[in-house]
Amino acid sequence: MQITIENIILIGSLLLLISIVAGKTSYKFGIPTLLLFLAIGILAGSDGIGGIQFDNPGVAQFIGIVSLNFILFSGGLDTSWSSVKPVLKVGLTLSTLGVLFTALGLGTFVYFITDFTLFESFLLGAIVSSTDAAAVFSILRGKNLGLKKDLRPTLELESGSNDPMAYVLTIAFLSLVQTPDKSLWSIVGLFLMQMSIGAAAGFLYGKLSKWIINNINLDFEGLYPVLAITLMFIVFSSTDALGGNGFLAIYICSVYLGNQNLIHKKTIMRMFDGLAWLMQIVLFLTLGLLVFPSEIVPYIGIGLIISLFLIFVARPLAVFLSLIPFRMKLRRRFYISWVGLRGAVPIVFATYPLLAGIDKANVIFNIVFFISVSSVLIQGTTLPIVAKWLHVALPSKAKPLSATDMLLEEKPKTILDEVLVSSHCQLIGKKIVELGFPKNVLIAMIERGDSYITPNGSTVIEDHDKLVVLTDKQEHLDEVRKVLGTYANEQEKHVEEEVNS
Repeated sequence: MQITIENIILIGSLLLLISIVAGKTSYKFGIPTLLLFLAIGILAGSDGIGGIQFDNPGVAQFIGIVSLNFILFSGGLDTSWSSVKPVLKVGLTLSTLGVLFTALGLGTFVYFITDFTLFESFLLGAIVSSTDAAAVFSILRGKNLGLKKDLRPTLELESGSNDPMAYVLTIAFLSLVQTPDKSLWSIVGLFLMQMSIGAAAGFLYGKLSKWIINNINLDFEGLYPVLAITLMFIVFSSTDALGGNGFLAIYICSVYLGNQNLIHKKTIMRMFDGLAWLMQIVLFLTLGLLVFPSEIVPYIGIGLIISLFLIFVARPLAVFLSLIPFRMKLRRRFYISWVGLRGAVPIVFATYPLLAGIDKANVIFNIVFFISVSSVLIQGTTLPIVAKWLHVALPSKAKPLSATDMLLEEKPKTILDEVLVSSHCQLIGKKIVELGFPKNVLIAMIERGDSYITPNGSTVIEDHDKLVVLTDKQEHLDEVRKVLGTYANEQEKHVEEEVNS
């Protein structure tokens, strides 16, 4: 079946519907949903029962990059800085040195067991060197798996921040394959430029995006997620145009925004949570359509050997070497080694050699595809079992809530009180989003003169406003009064000093 303008919407909708319905029941049999989406794409492809003809690596790469934007941005929004800060050094070490050691270790092994050149071997190692954010986020959250003492934020930080390193290594070794005379030191220069520009742009764009979202004053709440999507693409594309790593900029920007007070933040996070799932389905379906299973069969043997070496040797060795400077229990190191899931990202990166037209591009793509599938199948299905074996799992009742869960959690607000804004209060003229109240505090209504206002994040506090506050705990109400009282006392002290002078 040929994909045309007339049938693409129907075909796409049917594939999405099948994926969603099948995904609902997949975990009953212990099958990761992402693997199921991939299988549906393969079955619908040219070698499957659907017979859909799709052989365009360029389109697949474009869809992959767009999908990764949404997946990384959603993962960043859901990252709590308070949980990430204690494991920041560990996570960043894994996402840089860990990726480098994995690429070099696996590349060396591939060089000795295949007829690949040294740079081709390292290119294959670089493509599969990072853990996949889509796979880690969806499997850890989908399986409702609670982990002890900062393990989960470590794994999610690593998977969310290591794609830039793998991307830089992939592009660098691809250029060395194409021009073997190029100096190895060019990789170092490319890495430093991509990472430094990407990190700086991500932070600066995060601050700029916060200011835009909180000050643009759109008339419709539904436009705020659209604004966030627009800003996301601007961050990625402009950073890439400046020579930086757009994936790193996207992640840093979204982590910053996820830990700030934003107007209609719940609406934005709900939208991105749904879009991230949509993009994961679309990405895996597209990659499934791109694959020709008949071409993979000749590489199953070598693919299995490389995959097992990656899972049981290269990844653990890279983790243990990277974590030498840190104090950590052995079983925690082993579990971090096991959660080295490869998913869609390596397959997307494997399209770069295809588009570059190097000699072994098809061989690399098929081996990478097999590695990704076997990794999700072997590691993804056994995460809860291995966590119990290593005694790093928490009971489901003790599992901590994610940032999105906490924000979207609807606790009954049983405490109601009225708080008067005095004329000396420094909060006057500020928007509700800028007040810094606890997240579980809701300003249900504002009494202003003879009228009552239903506020939102952009509502500006005025003199003598009476805030009708709802919350679930008395200490939250006390904190509101403390914030108001602190501002009022500071202002009154300042006025008194001016009078006395």
